[in-house]
Amino acid sequence: ENQDAAPEKAATTASSRIQTDDTAADGAPPITIKAQYVKDLSFEAPTTPSIFSAIQKKQPDVDVNINIDHRSLEDDNIEVTLEFEVRCSTDDDIVFIIELQYSGVFTINVSDEHFQPVLFIECPRLLFPFARNILATITREAGFSQMMLGPVDFVTMYQNQLQQMATKNSGS
Repeated sequence: ENQDAAPEKAATTASSRIQTDDTAADGAPPITIKAQYVKDLSFEAPTTPSIFSAIQKKQPDVDVNINIDHRSLEDDNIEVTLEFEVRCSTDDDIVFIIELQYSGVFTINVSDEHFQPVLFIECPRLLFPFARNILATITREAGFSQMMLGPVDFVTMYQNQLQQMATKNSGS
């Protein structure tokens, strides 16, 4: 029995020394979430209660804008903020407006070449489900149909941002 246990322990020890793409050279995880929180939240429904009958007759239009912001903090931490502006309206009236800033404090431990993609793709991807839940809860509690945002392609958002920056720099 004792001989069988020894190889398992040796294999476990050996595998823990192997560096994977998921860990940095110092063994730290590539992304650590230190905190996440609502930084700012505003909800307005200026035309209630009359708007309830209007949206029963005609489906309102919903426009969602998402931006990503970040700032450096002390101790190599970075605050990443998802900024949502949601405008729901009919042809004539505003149904509701939501502005949400949902933030997280991250430590990012990756090579320089991977830092920007992690900052603008992976960190927002980790925050998004929580922000989506807040938006759904707010609309439901305000008496409207629960707004469930579909998945967001943060890779494409990042690539579009890089293209915009390249175009702006080549035009200067």
